[in-house]
Amino acid sequence: MSQRKNISRRKFLKRATAAGVVAVSFPYVIASSALGKAGSITPSNRITLGFVGLGQHGTKVNLQNFLGNADAQVVALCDVDRESSGYFGGRAVFGREPARRIVEMHYGRASQSGTYKGCYITADWREVIACDDIDAVVVSTPDHWHVPISIAAVKTGKDVYCEKPLTLTVTEGRLLSDTVQRYNRVLQTGSSLRASDTFHRAAELVCNGRIGRLHTIWTDLPEVYPRGKVYPNAERDTLPMPVPEGFDYDMWLGPAPWAPYTKGRCHWNFRWILDYSGGVLTDFGGHYIDQAQWANDTEYTGPIEIDGKGEFPSSRLYNTAKKFRIEYKYANGVRLICRSKYSDLVASIKYEGTEGWIMPGRRELMAYPESILDSVIGPNETHLYTCRQGPERNFLDCVHTRRQPFYPAEVGHRSTTVCHLGNISMLLGRKLKWDPQKERFNDEQANRMLSRSMRSPWHL
Repeated sequence: MSQRKNISRRKFLKRATAAGVVAVSFPYVIASSALGKAGSITPSNRITLGFVGLGQHGTKVNLQNFLGNADAQVVALCDVDRESSGYFGGRAVFGREPARRIVEMHYGRASQSGTYKGCYITADWREVIACDDIDAVVVSTPDHWHVPISIAAVKTGKDVYCEKPLTLTVTEGRLLSDTVQRYNRVLQTGSSLRASDTFHRAAELVCNGRIGRLHTIWTDLPEVYPRGKVYPNAERDTLPMPVPEGFDYDMWLGPAPWAPYTKGRCHWNFRWILDYSGGVLTDFGGHYIDQAQWANDTEYTGPIEIDGKGEFPSSRLYNTAKKFRIEYKYANGVRLICRSKYSDLVASIKYEGTEGWIMPGRRELMAYPESILDSVIGPNETHLYTCRQGPERNFLDCVHTRRQPFYPAEVGHRSTTVCHLGNISMLLGRKLKWDPQKERFNDEQANRMLSRSMRSPWHL
């Protein structure tokens, strides 16, 4: 990590110009000595963070969790939306200005010297990347921005915490993982399940043969989100309308194809549009399909066959699968069956073996026979890497030590690839063969769907 130093407006603008950045604003710089708990963390040991994307998850989860760590120092906030409200029933407000208020309130209380003056605030993520006073970038944007921002950050020597699903396409994922390795950076894919006691315990029991030979994994993903957030019925929200004041819509679109602004396209609902995401399959799959890869010891490879069937909406805007059933086959004989299902559990995973089954939940672990739950993993058995304090804490530790985190770039790429393969099979309506080593199909039309063109001037 870098030693923090003050920089002048002139020096910052010079650096930003050299990087092709048009500066939107120039907020105050924070002196390292003014932040953190007095006497607990020295300024040189603080990891300076820039946040890109301050929506619901970026603010309420990522920003708040990082602020809870004394060795993390938030110095820059970026979002294309100055301030948005009403997307969650009017109960929450997100964007760069609300995030700024959260950060200033936090450090205003923590600062003993009273010299805290705020942090960089911008609508252009390139300003964050251009600043060499930042050690790491936290990316919580819509999915289509994950890889471009992460690669840019890595190339400037920054470590990256990027939300799941890590990628929009398979080709993007390979490029990102290779870039992280080439520049020797730390990248954590954001998912809390690898830090969950029950999910970690279940995966370890499976890996160590407590249910016999694993043969089938069931992942049930939500057919409808809580509170009916999937595919809203208000067709008026899918019609073109004026861009709200304070929202940089062109930057929000970024590398995606141009399309007229409509409320139903952005914020929460971008998930149901293939130009920006992959629907429930990539959103929840970034958690649960990753768990399947982890327990199956296939997190650095993938399936060899995919057979997906999906039901797609008739909406003029939303086009990701609404209902689906996808069967994946692995070289070790394991079947992964991923299906949409309406359930009070929202999402679930179940491992079936020749001698029993295990099903982890958020708070409890179920198994048959129940005696499996009393099993002790011996010191010479497989112990899966985790961090009970969560992915944010694991990321900070790895920035300090240069160890790879528990959900690194290659694993994030591989897990998200499984989701993309399912979407491609459903869209083509046929079974596909996949070579996880070459990362190619036996089908040229399917291979063309592994990447997408990017809107000028954006490129990788």
